[in-house]
Amino acid sequence: MVTPPLSSPLPRPPAESVRSLRALAIGMGWQPEQPGNGLDRVYHALATHLPEVGVDVQGLVAGSTAVAPATDERVSAFAPPAASLLGRFRALRRAVRTQLAEAPVDLVVSHFAFHTAPVLNLIRDLPLVVHFHGPWAQESAVEGEAPWKVRAKTALEGLVYRRAARLIVLSEAFRQVLVDSYDIAPDRIHVIPGGTDVARFDTGVSRRTARTRLGWPTDRPTILAVRRLVPRMGLENLIAAVHDVRRALPDLLVHIAGSGPLAPDLTARIEAEGLTDTVRLLGYVSDEALPYAYRAADCSIVPSVALEGFGLITAESLAAGTPALVTPVGGLPETVRGLSPALVLPDATVEGLADGMTRALTGALPFPTDAECQAYARRHYSWATVARRVQTVYAEAMSAAVPLPA
Repeated sequence: MVTPPLSSPLPRPPAESVRSLRALAIGMGWQPEQPGNGLDRVYHALATHLPEVGVDVQGLVAGSTAVAPATDERVSAFAPPAASLLGRFRALRRAVRTQLAEAPVDLVVSHFAFHTAPVLNLIRDLPLVVHFHGPWAQESAVEGEAPWKVRAKTALEGLVYRRAARLIVLSEAFRQVLVDSYDIAPDRIHVIPGGTDVARFDTGVSRRTARTRLGWPTDRPTILAVRRLVPRMGLENLIAAVHDVRRALPDLLVHIAGSGPLAPDLTARIEAEGLTDTVRLLGYVSDEALPYAYRAADCSIVPSVALEGFGLITAESLAAGTPALVTPVGGLPETVRGLSPALVLPDATVEGLADGMTRALTGALPFPTDAECQAYARRHYSWATVARRVQTVYAEAMSAAVPLPA
């Protein structure tokens, strides 16, 4: 996905294109200001590409005053991310009132229930489409948040989701979460995977050249995991699995790219287990370097143990021409099974990860070619394709009955 610098405006559609819909899109944050969050990446990409298919997006996010001039006023910040809860809600309500008064919209689009619930009464007469990026409350529970907070988040999410005329999820697994956990009718839910800028991730260089550019060893079997450093990502299991893989591949190198609260614990674990020459925490990898990191790896791995709705990193890896091993968790199998069922590991255990990595790096696992990975990514995960499908759902929501709160 292209991430323009903060000073670059979002591209506008060609003059001859017809804008049939005007949408007010409520997001969480602005991705160029706080990179790494999957929700913000999808929001930014859709704000960029939906105008190309006839949807005029006017966006509201938590961010700095630089957001509006950077986007030619098409996206603006209603409050700083660090604003108090009450201050943020008040500012959001003022911003929505202003937007609706100055430029009437055809529908409202929600990417974050927490920023949508406070304005439900202000958008009562408008169709609402919800992009469901994941069960916020369930993710908080897995990450150890207090039970009362989890219950409050669940109630808030349900309030927003039940109000939606249509909901867009990233996978069949997330469709089932909405049905089972929030009692949403299946016919209101559409499955549209996330996307990526496939051209950007196609570096056009060999693995050896990519490794040289990054300063990585050129002669070691290498696996890359791009993950937020939080418990449900399975990184503890990945590190533990390295011991078994080294029996067959003593020169194994595992790079973990990402940041998060688990960084100190993972560093301590790597040092305590004598793996400092085998497992390396890269921290945040810039958008410029990330395509080369994917390309430099023999394969990427997504070791998640819970609540994985799609896995944008899988699409990015394939676009770089690098196969991606995934655990059978949530929507991850859906991202690669159509390319090769062999890329889906049998389970998310230490033993399952070790066996999969060993077979992949020793040639025992049949891998699709680099070209096959890239062709699959172009067919399924280009933002142009995703935007067209999203526009269709928005148009459908316009003619659907709008469920109003009881």
